[in-house]
Amino acid sequence: MSSLKPVRGTHDLWGEDILKHLMIVEVARRMSANFGCQEIATPIFEFTQVFSRTLGDVSDIVNKEMYTFPDRGNDELTLRPEGTAGIARAFISEGMSQLTPLKFFYQGPMFRYERPQKGRQRQFHQLGVEFIGSPSHIMDIEVISLASVILNELGIKNYQLDINSIGDSESRTNYREALVQYLEKYKNDLSEDSKKRLIHNPMRILDSKDTKDQEIVAEAPMLSHFLNINSKTNFDSIIHGLENLNIGFNLNEKLVRGLDYYCHCVFEFKTQDLGAQDAILAGGRYDGLIELMGGPSTPAVGFAAGIERLALLCGKTLVSPRPTHLIPLGEAAEKSCVQICYQLRKENLLVDMSYSGNMSKRMKKANKSNAKYAIMIGDEELKKQNATVKNLDDGQQQTIAFSKLSDFLKTSKN
Repeated sequence: MSSLKPVRGTHDLWGEDILKHLMIVEVARRMSANFGCQEIATPIFEFTQVFSRTLGDVSDIVNKEMYTFPDRGNDELTLRPEGTAGIARAFISEGMSQLTPLKFFYQGPMFRYERPQKGRQRQFHQLGVEFIGSPSHIMDIEVISLASVILNELGIKNYQLDINSIGDSESRTNYREALVQYLEKYKNDLSEDSKKRLIHNPMRILDSKDTKDQEIVAEAPMLSHFLNINSKTNFDSIIHGLENLNIGFNLNEKLVRGLDYYCHCVFEFKTQDLGAQDAILAGGRYDGLIELMGGPSTPAVGFAAGIERLALLCGKTLVSPRPTHLIPLGEAAEKSCVQICYQLRKENLLVDMSYSGNMSKRMKKANKSNAKYAIMIGDEELKKQNATVKNLDDGQQQTIAFSKLSDFLKTSKN
């Protein structure tokens, strides 16, 4: 058993790590609530087609990274690799179309079989939002501004917002033809992944990290030249809206995002503080996804952020509440302390109790737990029904009746 360890690409969250994780989720949850979001939690596994039909048959996620398995009923299931498709499925199966517009916040574990890297494991955690039911550019602005508010509230400052429009289906079809015609001349020079994408999804080549691919696409036709009036008007409205909110951005015409369901405005918040893995929060509009899954035509926009990556950038952490430490001295006192602990905890007070060791060891344990007060109860205290309470910050002691302990601790709560 001594050789047991976590599976590669997974990690245990505890101590300072879990406190930071919880703080990030709580900040995002609170800021999302300010924007009118309600929380949603979908299952961590779905029928495989929920993801295979929506993420794109040739995407890396579907082809290489999904954890897919048959259950005992021979249904093919997949651990969720991302959050949007599951929420779109819930929108359809729960009959939410009459309730739009809807704003959802979500958080939880995701799973992808990929090389573990800085801030991304095979089981990783995401938080995100989905705004469903309106084609208005205002919804895009709200989603992007919410992302900005969350990052700022977490104290993350060194980032850049990249934004682009990949247009509607008509615009992308026209651009795809011109792009393929240009890239065919360099077919033999493209990376192996880009050669495959040239057949199935050539726009993904624009986002390639391969140096040679980047040199080739530097002179490729610009997508903005192929946007129709509707797409241009939509994107211009978003840009002006961000400018009105003083949210800085960089127009990045090579930004296309990695999933097939995106359309119109796409965006990424990037940093130089994490090396090559520079994206910390990303999203965009996906007006056709719910209809693709069999639901009604429903516009939507959202984003997702990796909690592990946010934790690497965020210097804040939750400040753990300081406990009160009970130290019973003797068997009779121990029985009374169990009762006292129970009563104080019912009154929403954080109380711990030492079970063994001499006074010195028990006081050391109280200090190590960052307790503010140590409450000592022995035979003498039991007779008088008074506890000896020591302030571990300044060393001062006082005597407080058992019946007054709760009031004292509540008024001294830090």
